[in-house]
Amino acid sequence: MAAHRLDGARINTGTGPAREPSELFSLTRLRVLAAVAEHGSVTAAAAALHYAQPSVSHHLARLEAETGAVLTQRVGRGLRLTEAGRVLATRATEILGRVAAAQDELAEHTGLRSGRVRLAAFPSALGTLVPAAAARLRAAHPDLALELTEVEPPEALALLRAGEVDAAVVFRYLDDPAGEAAGPTALDVPGEDAGVDQVRLDELTTEPLHLVGPAGTDWADELAEHRDADWIAGCERCRNHLLWLCQRAGFTPRIRFSTDDYVAAQALVVAGLGMTVLPDLALRAYRHPDVRTRPLPGSVRRVLLARYGRPPDPPGVIALARALRATSD
Repeated sequence: MAAHRLDGARINTGTGPAREPSELFSLTRLRVLAAVAEHGSVTAAAAALHYAQPSVSHHLARLEAETGAVLTQRVGRGLRLTEAGRVLATRATEILGRVAAAQDELAEHTGLRSGRVRLAAFPSALGTLVPAAAARLRAAHPDLALELTEVEPPEALALLRAGEVDAAVVFRYLDDPAGEAAGPTALDVPGEDAGVDQVRLDELTTEPLHLVGPAGTDWADELAEHRDADWIAGCERCRNHLLWLCQRAGFTPRIRFSTDDYVAAQALVVAGLGMTVLPDLALRAYRHPDVRTRPLPGSVRRVLLARYGRPPDPPGVIALARALRATSD
């Protein structure tokens, strides 16, 4: 049976004997493979890495020899990754990210340079919780640099697992039995360890969901009364949750527009183009003066802080978590 193991020991793809630790590939070759996967060709990867093209080809050939797997396939004048190559490239990105994170943590502990902490968060959290937490963090730790990335929860967790961020603010819907989880379904309990995945989630706050319609018109508070309305959906996960809410109310919504911009969603509502559902943080970040809102009973979203690996966390991450909790209380 083919197996891919990248936990610091070896890879066996079923095409030959497993390699011993002394024969393991280098980080340089992993970096080359990841670059080919990201940029789509040897030529583009060479340019991105500032390598000569023959050097990239050499590293790929050596990596295939070391792993005993066929990682690339020639197509016309170029190369593409095989399934084994794509598997290894995905893991290579994660490994390189974790190595970079380890270097940052070591530098912070040994005092080689000022500390840095990197946070990914979804847009409405960046418009509400995060700025207040950032100000609190700067007041307590003026030499700690905070870097922010705006992404939706699935992408935030991918960055976290790859070591490209140190923490992430994500969300999941509490009332949807399908989960729409911000991560693995095993992570149902704040702080629970998900085994090999090692993503830890701690609840920061909860936020209710609101039905949003135009002000100045007399519309019903019940979701079911809007079965004939046009609807404005959000990001993919928010869209799925809207579908679930409406189906629970007995109808399938007629979605005319989709946008993950809560400012644009409210502008569409005010223009009379449909109804929408928005979480509390989105309305706290920005509320159009010409919308009217009604809370949806029982519809709640959990806002969670995600970290990777077993505790203790690096000092910068601990300080950031403390600031986020203080802001969310």
